[in-house]
Amino acid sequence: MSSVYSNMRTKLKKGDLVKVITGKDKGKIGKIISFVPKKNRAIVEGVKIIKKHEKATQTSKGGIIEKEAPIDISNVMLVCPHCNKPTRIASKFLDDGTKVRVCQKCNETI
Repeated sequence: MSSVYSNMRTKLKKGDLVKVITGKDKGKIGKIISFVPKKNRAIVEGVKIIKKHEKATQTSKGGIIEKEAPIDISNVMLVCPHCNKPTRIASKFLDDGTKVRVCQKCNETI
């Protein structure tokens, strides 16, 4: 399994700009930091912030820290870099045989 894609069912990649379409963080936009492939979830920058109580160790101070929790992939939608709108993703083969992702709204390659 590739580390760039979360799994074979999604067309999102690490580093993509996504918008949350449902849940308590609806409307927030952030970049995908990482994936949790077995649970079909992604960690998005600035979305679903939780407080975690961490014990002090030799390397870290400890205390209450804020971090991002995983959000289900079905709750986010890719934001097209050309039209700046949340969109579905289509796949298309170019003339040289490479497969690219295409915005469904403006038909530009992503």
